[in-house]
Amino acid sequence: MSGGNPLGGARRARLDGSPSTADGRAPFRFRRVSLDEALTAAGADRGDAEADAFAAAAYREISEGGSEALAAAVERFGDAAPDAPRGEDGLAVYGPGDFFRALASLEPPVRAALEAAAARVETFARAQLAAFVPGSVAVPGGRSGWDWLAVERAGCYVPGGRHPLPSTVLMTVIPARVAGVREVLVASPRPAPATLAACALAGADALLAAGGAHAIAALTLGCGRIPPCDVVVGPGNRWVAAAKRLAAARVRIDSIAGPSELLVLADDAADPRLAALDLAAQAEHDPDARVWLACASERFVEAVERELDAVLARLAPNNAGAARAALSGGFACVAGSGDALVALADALAPEHLAIHARDTASLRARIRHAGAVFEGGLAAEALADYGAGPNHCLPTGGAARRSGGLSVADFLRQRSWLRLDGRAEAAALARDAATLARLEGLEAHALAAEGRLDAG
Repeated sequence: MSGGNPLGGARRARLDGSPSTADGRAPFRFRRVSLDEALTAAGADRGDAEADAFAAAAYREISEGGSEALAAAVERFGDAAPDAPRGEDGLAVYGPGDFFRALASLEPPVRAALEAAAARVETFARAQLAAFVPGSVAVPGGRSGWDWLAVERAGCYVPGGRHPLPSTVLMTVIPARVAGVREVLVASPRPAPATLAACALAGADALLAAGGAHAIAALTLGCGRIPPCDVVVGPGNRWVAAAKRLAAARVRIDSIAGPSELLVLADDAADPRLAALDLAAQAEHDPDARVWLACASERFVEAVERELDAVLARLAPNNAGAARAALSGGFACVAGSGDALVALADALAPEHLAIHARDTASLRARIRHAGAVFEGGLAAEALADYGAGPNHCLPTGGAARRSGGLSVADFLRQRSWLRLDGRAEAAALARDAATLARLEGLEAHALAAEGRLDAG
């Protein structure tokens, strides 16, 4: 790579000689933290009482007021266009006809890109499904085993606030279809034509024009023409995260996905421009996005800051504002050793982990807690966002310690079975079961086990 600033011309000097950016802003500077401070921040409470209270109120509204309450919320937040198709229940619900008309309206390059991304996501999901095979083992007198069955109905939430996210339709609906889910419903506020078109490619049955906590409540409880779902998945902001916390008491969810996160780990062999591009890409999602840089030297932090100024200068004002706010809320930590970088990554358990280093494979093998890992300078997180194959719906807020990214597994459940054909051979099972049942004070269980020994 040639020297100089490849993004060109983003920096100039103030009249007093101090640097400034091309838009007149002060140069971006990360908040510096020590390793101990970063580790402490990783364990900080991320509760959100305001969002939790709002989500609880949304559930009450939908539970008590049904489709009328949801339609009022959609109107209040502007989640449906005036010309959206509305039924007798007052809800704006799009169907397959709307999806395929939107698909036909796309410019050929856009449609081709969506189709290619959909194909890669489906290939990845089918490879995952192949890992879920039924099986059995011998037991005295017969066999026991397990099957994998898809849930009946899935609800997929697709954010649509600042930008349309047709890629999230592909990431949520396609794994559900590959898993064998019979009915897949989408909820998204102000769905753009590209979002509707993605529903056609992914195989969604319907899209409810609604957003935030009210949409999650509708998918969970059922509302009007929208039946209750068995699984509710998809990313979102703090209001969606709060609503999914409540949904988890009633239905299965993938994870609590709050504001997006990225930790960049880098040594001095890394390219600061690529690190800056990854940080800016994640930061432009939302002002609340969490972006962190951990590296081996102060010199590298300063190089990344210079490159970030150049990237921010190229963004539209809204995106630049969101990115700058998110970056300002993050931090840079000069961690020094590889052991320290690993410790920080595991403590943060970030949604996205980008490793820019000489020995990326070794670092990835040592780090246990991350939603998705991007190994090396070429593996931009943005490539996975737009259909390289792995899912972009990932756990945030430290949840990567206990859960992973969305996959076909979120739409499957294991059913076990037992079949006994040989009464004499099964006697040992019955005797052991009766002994343990009486140990626990459950005489009827013991009698049920022993009754198999003398059944005619």
